[in-house]
Amino acid sequence: MAVPIVSFVGRSNSGKTTLIERVIPELVRAGYKVATVKHAGHGFDLDTEGKDSWRHKRAGASSVMVLSKGSMAMFADVPDQMNVEDVRDQFLDHTYDLIIAEGWKHEGYPKIVIVREQIGEIPVSMEGLLAVVSDQPVDLHIPLFGLDDVVGVAALIMKQFPRSQSRAEHGLET
Repeated sequence: MAVPIVSFVGRSNSGKTTLIERVIPELVRAGYKVATVKHAGHGFDLDTEGKDSWRHKRAGASSVMVLSKGSMAMFADVPDQMNVEDVRDQFLDHTYDLIIAEGWKHEGYPKIVIVREQIGEIPVSMEGLLAVVSDQPVDLHIPLFGLDDVVGVAALIMKQFPRSQSRAEHGLET
């Protein structure tokens, strides 16, 4: 069974990252193993000029991995645009219970939209809309959470995406 994906969407600076970083510990406390995938619409550069990994990539390596005890980072060439399923299927194993994606508002992933002023402020596909997190009243027939209702958002996610049994079957329980 594929690892489920839930996407948090909203305007820039609406509080997506803050909400995600507050929801993750609630899920982890409940035993979830969570991966996150962030969409950077304007590109990004994490590798540092002059470091060995940067030098390897600049020399022409298509992929560079940096490993240390307990951590791995990978810099790789990818097609112009990958979706979250591509990332899941190519880079994550079956031991995850959930992938939280930040972005991909026009994709059909189940999504939670963060709204600061009004629902029309961000064009978002209503397909798969699970909830709205807002500091304003919103007139939709889906759950509405306040910006600080982290426990409620986490509970909705856990109800919608129950933990997979694959972790227990592989001795990966926490």
